[in-house]
Amino acid sequence: MKHACLIVGALGAQLLLPACQSTRPPAVSASFSPMSRVSPLIWQSDAYAVYRDSVVQGRHVARALSRTELTSNYQSPANAFQSPQVSFKFSLNGKDNEMQPGQDHVFVALPSAGATLETPVIVFGQQYVDRTPVPADTYLAPNTPLKIRLDLRPVLAAFQQQGFYQLYNGQKLYKDDLRHVFVAGNTTPLSWDFDNLINKPGLELKDPDGNGIYETTITLNAHTDAKTIARQWKQSLDVSAFPQYTSDHPLLDALYNLALEEAKRAVEPDGTFRTGQEWAGVWTRDISYSIILSQAVLQPEVAKTSLLRKVTPDGRIIQDTGTGGAYPVSTDRMIWAVAAWEIYLTTGDEEWLKKAYPIIRKSIEDDERNAYDPNSYLSFVQSYFLEPGEANPFSPVGRLTHLVRGESSFLDWREQTYPKWMQPVDIYHSENLGTNVVHYQSNQVLALMADKLNHANVASLARDRAVRIESGINGKLWLEEKGYYGQYRYGRVFQHTSPRSEALGEALTVLFGVANADRARTVVARTPVMEYGIPCVYPQTPGIPPYHNNAVWPFVQSYWGLAAAKVGNETAFLESLMAVARPAALFLTNKENFVASNGDFAGTQVNSSVMLWSLSGTLGLVYKGLFGMGFDADGLRFRPFVPQALQGTRRLTGFRYRQAVLTIELTGFGHKIRTITLDGQPLADATVPATLTGTHNIRIELADEAPAPAPQNKVVHHVAPMSPAVRYEAGRLSWTPVEGARAYQVLRNGQFVARTTEPGFAVPNPAVYTEYQVIAVDASGFESFASEPLPVQAERFQHYVQLESAAPKSTKPYKGYSGQGFVETSKTINRSLRLKVTVPAEGLYALDFRYSNGNGPINTSNKCAIRTLARGKQLLGTVVLPQRGVDEWSDWGYTNPILVSLPKGTQVLTLELEEANENMNGEINQAMLDHLRLTRVQ
Repeated sequence: MKHACLIVGALGAQLLLPACQSTRPPAVSASFSPMSRVSPLIWQSDAYAVYRDSVVQGRHVARALSRTELTSNYQSPANAFQSPQVSFKFSLNGKDNEMQPGQDHVFVALPSAGATLETPVIVFGQQYVDRTPVPADTYLAPNTPLKIRLDLRPVLAAFQQQGFYQLYNGQKLYKDDLRHVFVAGNTTPLSWDFDNLINKPGLELKDPDGNGIYETTITLNAHTDAKTIARQWKQSLDVSAFPQYTSDHPLLDALYNLALEEAKRAVEPDGTFRTGQEWAGVWTRDISYSIILSQAVLQPEVAKTSLLRKVTPDGRIIQDTGTGGAYPVSTDRMIWAVAAWEIYLTTGDEEWLKKAYPIIRKSIEDDERNAYDPNSYLSFVQSYFLEPGEANPFSPVGRLTHLVRGESSFLDWREQTYPKWMQPVDIYHSENLGTNVVHYQSNQVLALMADKLNHANVASLARDRAVRIESGINGKLWLEEKGYYGQYRYGRVFQHTSPRSEALGEALTVLFGVANADRARTVVARTPVMEYGIPCVYPQTPGIPPYHNNAVWPFVQSYWGLAAAKVGNETAFLESLMAVARPAALFLTNKENFVASNGDFAGTQVNSSVMLWSLSGTLGLVYKGLFGMGFDADGLRFRPFVPQALQGTRRLTGFRYRQAVLTIELTGFGHKIRTITLDGQPLADATVPATLTGTHNIRIELADEAPAPAPQNKVVHHVAPMSPAVRYEAGRLSWTPVEGARAYQVLRNGQFVARTTEPGFAVPNPAVYTEYQVIAVDASGFESFASEPLPVQAERFQHYVQLESAAPKSTKPYKGYSGQGFVETSKTINRSLRLKVTVPAEGLYALDFRYSNGNGPINTSNKCAIRTLARGKQLLGTVVLPQRGVDEWSDWGYTNPILVSLPKGTQVLTLELEEANENMNGEINQAMLDHLRLTRVQ
């Protein structure tokens, strides 16, 4: 089989190489490109170079023929040099439930003459590894058919003998619940996206003859999977109504015009934004981040219409789908508030302000009940429920985080950025950097809106919430030794902080002012950045293909660039401009993401052209970066920042700000203004008043002073070790050695207690409830995610209340419950449950419920059940019961733990569906409840 490979001749002419499956073409340094002889160099790294009119990456060249025309000969290498070693797992019902994380089947797809490729019959749960050696420079041939065969008879036999099959993780799969058998893997069309296997019928195995052997045939490295781009872009839409931009750099001008045209293409006939070429419909986070970057300026009416499309009939912001039925497992919907405020700042539309304000207020007040740290919220806000002399039911010492719970903002594919053991409820219980910064800023926005509308009490409460969240971020997530904020706090009863960086969150701490000036400079200087841009997270997670893991997203890069500009870090700002320009030029469109380790758009699990937030980032870097525009309630301020490499003259014409139309000319470089005039007169504080009307000219001359040198933390691609799978037996923790690990850290109740080089650790019999976790550490000092919390002899500290004692048990035919049955709770059945609980001894208890919720897939529906737990008038916390699978009502798990100080004796608790507990579905808010578990933790 043969592949067509590309080289570049003089000035990027496209030539065909001889077919070459067995050898990889040599890399060509950008510094030797002929482009360097015809166009001044702007920026260069070992990976690519940017010139005034072109980008050169090895053999690939993109060039601006004019300010409205680009060409590129880029060809993705993704299909040309794939390994024939195929890793895969089998999946029952679309879950990663065959073997421990890190254990995969391996088959070497090297065809023999005249033979069809076929795996042996692999027994479910028994790892198969093909030891066939792969010759050097041998790659996967195109259009390779592979029959995959699975022996499911042990599972079927267990169904016949006991009615269920016990999976490796202890979960029971009941006979009636087996609906699909899939294969997941690392080579297209295989995918590690277990949640979406249901949408790929070719990956489902069937047993047509009923003998227990399941099969499917797939085609590896199919020609239809080859990733291609257009060779030329030439402006074809009239974008004259938008601000026109010219500079001394034709490439950047052309990319600006490409972004304008794609912005116009992104508007649907109904007046809303289309998220991307491949993504119809309006997504809360996508449009909000896009509006903040540039669409509030560029297309404010479309922005308003789009935001209002993401509001429920009762006036709450809609949370996009995400893990576990979305809200409140995912809570980043509040970025809507920041976008709504940006529209007001750019337009001055008072009616819009009045329309957005109650939506934001209601949504935040619901979030405060459902997602804010209950120790913080209830200790401070609900203290008035206490009777005189009554003790507070919380134990805030050491447990107050002041943080908001929920999934990482925009990182809504759990396998990509969370350890595999974390269930949706664990993700709800976590406290993420980016999501918390969004909630901080949304409260600041609410306060500012309330000020405008003379709602002083609302403003005061909002600012108080913002201050508490800010203190939590800086107190609990700041990593002094690293110089940036940690990814999130995670765990169960006890939590600790993941030391990974999270690019969007880091950028937002700077832009929204959560980080003070010194910390902001440190964050930009020390957050890890790779050769092609800033990765979403760093280091990467093993066994996870690029999407959020090992990926750069141009819209995140744009926020990072604006953060760099804010702190005056020219190195980071210029490189961000280049990291956004390179893919747009080479791919001739604004893609959603690309692989961080090689810069290619192919190889990511999902992608799209004409991506709204990517193109908005290109525009935002011009408006808010180079021209330094900042929109305030009383004016448009200018704080331009032009890297020395981009010095020259740049002009924006037809720029609309409220009732004014501006022509803005900017000359020089640096970030200090020498002079700024409005219609020839000095402009005070470099700020255009919000009351300005008519057509005006602004001229800004920079002082041509380079800022003080500032570093950037450039790092190479690195994959952290796998998380250990830890067991306990006879006073000892043990685990299988982790590949690449040089040592292990042992955590007890979220705190470091020991370091060992052995795959085991002796632990004493616990006097109190104790959880252990283990972290693998590699030779470079990078840590794995912590293992799943493992309670030791926990039964000594636990007490159970069977819920069928509190309400009539359900007659539904679900299995796997404890006791004599289970109870249904929904919007019409058992909306309120009264639970009489006997507390064996005074102490701090973790209260959680064993439940099931089969109302939909984990990732694409919106039927997470929510309830409020109370003791009399005292609100104890929100109980979250996320979806666990499609119709999998016999799949049981535990809710989030609620920590409460309880006296000895009989207590009456209520579990109730309250107004604030409404989910995004609005109609189905249902779960099955097995028992209440009380664990005395202190």
